[in-house]
Amino acid sequence: MELARATNRSVRLRNRSALLSRIFLDGPLTRQDLVRGTGLSQPAVSNVVGDLIDEGLVMEAGAAESDGGRPSMMLRMAPRHAVVVGVDVGETRVRVELFDLTMTVLGSVEYPLEPNRTEPATVAGHVLAGIDRVLADSGISRSEVLGVGIGVSGVVEQGSQAIVDAQTLGWHRVPLQRLIAEGTDLPLHLDNGAKTLGQAEMWFGAGRGARHAVFALVGSGVGAAVVTNGVTYRGASSSAGEWGHTTLVYGGRPCRCGARGCLEAYVGAEAVIDRYREARRGRPVPGADEESQLGALVAAAEKSETARRVLDETADYLGAGVANLINLFNPERVVLGGWAAMALGGLLPAIRAAAGRQALRAPYAQATIELGRLGVDAVALGAATLPIARLLANGGTRR
Repeated sequence: MELARATNRSVRLRNRSALLSRIFLDGPLTRQDLVRGTGLSQPAVSNVVGDLIDEGLVMEAGAAESDGGRPSMMLRMAPRHAVVVGVDVGETRVRVELFDLTMTVLGSVEYPLEPNRTEPATVAGHVLAGIDRVLADSGISRSEVLGVGIGVSGVVEQGSQAIVDAQTLGWHRVPLQRLIAEGTDLPLHLDNGAKTLGQAEMWFGAGRGARHAVFALVGSGVGAAVVTNGVTYRGASSSAGEWGHTTLVYGGRPCRCGARGCLEAYVGAEAVIDRYREARRGRPVPGADEESQLGALVAAAEKSETARRVLDETADYLGAGVANLINLFNPERVVLGGWAAMALGGLLPAIRAAAGRQALRAPYAQATIELGRLGVDAVALGAATLPIARLLANGGTRR
């Protein structure tokens, strides 16, 4: 009898999770849409949906168009059942954003980071200050927050307290989750920034519909998230996806990680700007920060052969890096995201052509290479989905 009750509970949890996930990712949907999409019976869908509505997780959102007969009601997530915070800990700034359960932005704030001074305690302080700020500005209490998701550069070792190794930042086994938890009792979820970008693009952007995809984050540094059969590949200790530290030129340019010839040493924003500075015979690149300097390079390419040559080389290097991803993982889709990728978006045709020259013909023909659709907020948006993913897996219960 006890086994039967346990089995019934597990089946109901699985049904709640399946229906809630479909409503969150694909809603608004009718009950009949849910029957067709999940394979559950009409009574099972009606019972679970009724519970989700009673609990305030799901709401009816008007009648669907009908050719006759009784109209069906559309179902959607209740936006203010809870809110989530998404944090992007980049190399140049910390961005903190507040979202409702329809992923509408309710508040946003960012804190610049001084180059080469990304101290863990400083980052933790910015995260905590940002959480307080977006909640205060939005008039939302902490009790409404489902959780805080944080995307960060480097390898995030999961456990009871996530540990971050970010060699390019000088971080070795930094207990970032503990540092942040000392200032808040909100649930914290940490992951690598490329992986949170990948989750955002899979759920809402250029990765929708793909089962096998690679999401490349190009910012100051370079990383990637590999999704195979719909699941992010992590490797033995979550360090899979350090694409930026694969070797492009043996014995080539020095990389911030201490090796030479890494892809990041050629296509990361810092490296692209440095190569442009070298091409200008040491003259500084206009702009107060990396974003404005990269923008100046792109703008100068319309008139300057030097700038054009640097961008052409960057497209070739990126294309070679993408070809390596295609040859290794045979994805349906390669998505280029991150603020630097957005700034270099005009190079996409040249990147595709370079990848075509370097990749094996068959896997290249099976893959598309696209820009991300979520812009510079993709890492924070993906981070905000971390607590939501747990809510969906738990069938809407907080635990």
